[in-house]
Amino acid sequence: MRRLFTVAALMGAATYFFDPQNGARRRNMARDRLLGTFRGAGRKGGRLGRAATAQAYGLTQKVQHIREEEKPQPDDVTLARKVETEIFRDAEVPKGQINVNVENGKVVLRGEVGTPEMIRDLEEQARKVQGVQEVENLLHLPGTPAQMHQRN
Repeated sequence: MRRLFTVAALMGAATYFFDPQNGARRRNMARDRLLGTFRGAGRKGGRLGRAATAQAYGLTQKVQHIREEEKPQPDDVTLARKVETEIFRDAEVPKGQINVNVENGKVVLRGEVGTPEMIRDLEEQARKVQGVQEVENLLHLPGTPAQMHQRN
């Protein structure tokens, strides 16, 4: 029974597409619809494919640049500005009471701050700046004498 139905369907399609008067038009329309369907799917897949490709490329760039590249040692003035930028980000830090000097990659912090925690935090932040080789912390609390800088 199934075979009979398949043969009948094929005969009907052949009659439909190979009709002497309208067969050529019907074949062309069927071809155009079929190709249009594939083109539409290709466009949709194309956009998704491009998005997936772009996302994959971004992930590979992230992995390749996970570590910051080593940069040449900045000069002392540049390094001092980088340290200032880092330690003065917090609004609690008394910017007018702290001096940052750099001598051959060695950072010297001088001034008066409110808490011992802030003294430790500022030293720690200065150490994290790329290019800092050493930190001498001369920060002190109000009412305590300032420390003296040790020259090497």
